[in-house]
Amino acid sequence: MSGFDLWEYIEARRNPLRLSRRAFLKVGMAATGGLLVGGLVPRIGSGKEDDTPAELNPYVQVDPDGTVRIYVPKSEMGQGVRTSLAMLVAEELDADWEQVRVEQAPLDPKYGSLGTGGSSSVRTRWRELREAGAMARALLVEAAARRWGVDPARCRTEQGRVLHPNGRDVLRYGELAAEAARLEPPASVRLKDPASFRLIGRPQHGVDVPDIVTGRATYGIDVRVPGMLVASIEHCPYIGGRLLRYDDTAARQVPGVRAVVEVPALGSGVYRVRPGVAVIAENTWAAFRGRQALRIEWEPGDAERHSSAAYLEQMQTLAAEPGQVVRERGSVETALSQGSRRLEATYVLPFLAHAPMEPVNAVAHVEGDRCTVWAPTQTPEWAARGVAEVLGIPERNVRVFITLLGGGFGRRLMDDYAVEAAYLSKAVGAPVQVVWTREDDLQFDFYRPMAVHRIEAALDAEGRPLAWYHRLVSTSIRAALEGPEAPDQHRSEVGGADLLPYRVPNWRLEYRPFQSPIFRGWWRSVEHTHTAFAVESFIDELAAAAGRDPLAYRLELFDMEARSEGGGWAPPYEPARLRRVLELAAEKAGWGRPLPEGHGLGIACHWAFASYAAEVVEASVDDDGQVHVHRVVVVLDCGRVVNPSGAEAQVISGVLDGLWTALRAEVVLDGGRVVSSNFDNYPLLRQHEVPPAIEVHFVESEADPTGLGEPPVPPVAPALANAIFAATGRRIHRLPIRPEMLRG
Repeated sequence: MSGFDLWEYIEARRNPLRLSRRAFLKVGMAATGGLLVGGLVPRIGSGKEDDTPAELNPYVQVDPDGTVRIYVPKSEMGQGVRTSLAMLVAEELDADWEQVRVEQAPLDPKYGSLGTGGSSSVRTRWRELREAGAMARALLVEAAARRWGVDPARCRTEQGRVLHPNGRDVLRYGELAAEAARLEPPASVRLKDPASFRLIGRPQHGVDVPDIVTGRATYGIDVRVPGMLVASIEHCPYIGGRLLRYDDTAARQVPGVRAVVEVPALGSGVYRVRPGVAVIAENTWAAFRGRQALRIEWEPGDAERHSSAAYLEQMQTLAAEPGQVVRERGSVETALSQGSRRLEATYVLPFLAHAPMEPVNAVAHVEGDRCTVWAPTQTPEWAARGVAEVLGIPERNVRVFITLLGGGFGRRLMDDYAVEAAYLSKAVGAPVQVVWTREDDLQFDFYRPMAVHRIEAALDAEGRPLAWYHRLVSTSIRAALEGPEAPDQHRSEVGGADLLPYRVPNWRLEYRPFQSPIFRGWWRSVEHTHTAFAVESFIDELAAAAGRDPLAYRLELFDMEARSEGGGWAPPYEPARLRRVLELAAEKAGWGRPLPEGHGLGIACHWAFASYAAEVVEASVDDDGQVHVHRVVVVLDCGRVVNPSGAEAQVISGVLDGLWTALRAEVVLDGGRVVSSNFDNYPLLRQHEVPPAIEVHFVESEADPTGLGEPPVPPVAPALANAIFAATGRRIHRLPIRPEMLRG
């Protein structure tokens, strides 16, 4: 499964609902009940002329005072999706942006898939949400035209108002909404010419920022339900281990502790729960103290097998052997034997934890055969399915309300914590909030896979590559979710290596899975974070071996005939767009200019999530082996940019994530367990390590939007590694980059 296929994976695992355009509008008219907790349940109006909002379609409600409520069907985790998706609706609605209020859509089939991942939110909702805005506008214009007795086609709209053809009379949306809600929707609508956009393409402040900075925003950890208890779970620390016995005598004596419950291994795949023992108390402090008082004996299983060193040794052995052929052209073996020069490199990348700032948490309330969940989740459909499976109730009886997410990065695609909350709520007969500690968050994650890449190449007499033989070994995500016998385990691992942007007549990509029971999942940019590092580092090594400038070598070899495999949700690869960002990044960075002594420039480019990114890093290394990043220049072609302000923030955050993983992040296994436990031994990038200059440039484009949050991440590590080589002459083959690699 390539990186694009995360969206396909989400789509394939939800119950499909296909509505006609007319049904799409009508389904939103039905009133739905809801338990109002912390303002997390949407307001649904009936269209009556009172103070309730009129619902024009599932995404748009208009209050009598003119407030426009836009329901966003994706999870907000800091990426600004509540702003950008609301802008799509408001643009076509011609709403006054100052009167727009953004609401979180709850889990409901009328909104389609709420899964938020794969940099897919704007791309997959680009047309649908614009149509929702346009249809709501058409209803409001029709209502105004009927009042005035004029042709609707002669009316205009602007800033939340319908304007009479005479140019004098005006009706505000709030005055028309109740009437508009009772009208038949049009069979079709015409969307705006992009030349007339007044919101899309112009910077807008994040709609949630005021509430976030003033503390009014509701994250999962902020949810409070009457009668709610708090649970803290001691999970089995051993990979593949199990619970033998426990003594909860001391835990039950802690003031405030109400119950101690054994949690068996539950669920499967994306909502798989590790075994453990939960302490349930009246507050978080009591739950934590009670947990510390537990006395537990674990069966460690084959603990000696699970260590980073053991995994690396076995994976390197596998990388030296033939694997499943994923892509191939020409005859690699023949070309390798005929080249004038042969090169080989092995690249090693560790497991990574997501480490979102808000630790994992969820609230669940089980009442008979029904359950309500409040969770900071990226996949509410999966949460509902997991809860239903574990409780043995119909999925339709599970309601999920999505809070703001204090970071996600792929961790909250997995819904184990929602399942835990539901299981414990049923056990004690009360609402339960599960709260993980930072240590829990790092030691019981669904990790980005560990990977080993072995690449061999042969160069001809002019230094051009004749052969490229790429072997990849990793702990497959698909195997983790579907079992070691799952078919096509390579599909979650090879994205970014299965399309070589450079001309090599003989090329082969092979894959071998390394089986491990450690939990794995999607991490920001998924496999592209390790495939880009290998590919873009190795092409730089070939340039050096050929005695060529790394940029000139790439441009000379750029394959303008390269094509992506067909199918999937993403538009096909366009080589000219990747070449363009590469050239622009070099131009903006001043490639070839004189540099301060000891500085080096490195470059890398990559295609992921249907977007094109290139980056240039300027770096130096001091006598102690510490890396200093002075400047990063990013050029991104992600189609039309909806909100430039939010887009720039996304790219900068991607650069910082890329630098963090290149310089600091590594989940270490030893003795059958994850020993990385907090930010002392899984350090984040510190403020003084942030580059003084991060420059972001977007290619102006009329193409539909594509991925934004993830594409900036993959080129960072190889660009940095290549800059270090330019500065020091030392190649980086393993991440993270440690000072000891560069001393002396």
